[in-house]
Amino acid sequence: MAPFRRKRDARPQAEREDLHDLYQRAVQDVVAEIDFVEETWGTLRPRPLELLREDFCGTANTSCEWVRRADNHRSLGVDLDSDVLEWGRAHNLATLDERQRERIALHCADVSAGTAEAPDAVLAMNFSYYLLMERERLGAYFRSVHDNLVADGVFFLDAYGGYEAPMVLEEKRDCDGFTYVWEQVSFNPIDSLMECAIHFEFPDGSRMNDAFRYHWRLWTLPEIRELLLEAGFASATVYWEGTDEETGEGDGVYAPATVGDADPGWVCYIVAEKGVSRASARLR
Repeated sequence: MAPFRRKRDARPQAEREDLHDLYQRAVQDVVAEIDFVEETWGTLRPRPLELLREDFCGTANTSCEWVRRADNHRSLGVDLDSDVLEWGRAHNLATLDERQRERIALHCADVSAGTAEAPDAVLAMNFSYYLLMERERLGAYFRSVHDNLVADGVFFLDAYGGYEAPMVLEEKRDCDGFTYVWEQVSFNPIDSLMECAIHFEFPDGSRMNDAFRYHWRLWTLPEIRELLLEAGFASATVYWEGTDEETGEGDGVYAPATVGDADPGWVCYIVAEKGVSRASARLR
């Protein structure tokens, strides 16, 4: 008897791939993200960071990285999309051991509602809060984060910009087994609202169009910092990426800065402190 052979899936690769897995591989770098959070917290606070809240958490990839790192790490993940949260439970939380899973709680809720337990730190990464397009809505979210944090809590955000940020363009980047395509579809200079999309292309010539579609506001750093301070944060510090002298590219090291380079495209972190410790005061 001939051995059993699994029937080959003849569908184009774009129809076989998982869009959430592709996103995590192409967009997220949770190791570097959590490295930054841990190192920055260590310079600002004399105590350990234990309870982290990941807003707009999606698949909770960052939360899983957090609880893997230490037995005292706990995470709260908050997102409105129940389907994406379920994907995260099935594919990310499932990779954790039982004790690690017990230290993650996922909530299908509005991030502005806060959580019953006050976190030490809150993360809003991948420009997720750009979806809050009115000044009042973004300010209300920042106030809710401020009020929900513990007394010496810290809010970590990322932001992007540069003179190419409002342009209509398409950029491609090769990944392992596929090509990541970022498209800035449209931009309205009157209100700074824009449409963006993520597509994926594959070696067999197939393409996953509009795997993710975003309608958001291109917020500027002055606007974000002003809203954070208005929300009650004691400080809102920009952490700018350094430059590798040999390549002229970013070196992956982010430090407090008051002056940035007028690059075509940049990504930075913003660190907002609810209360300023003596250690962080010395950094200013």
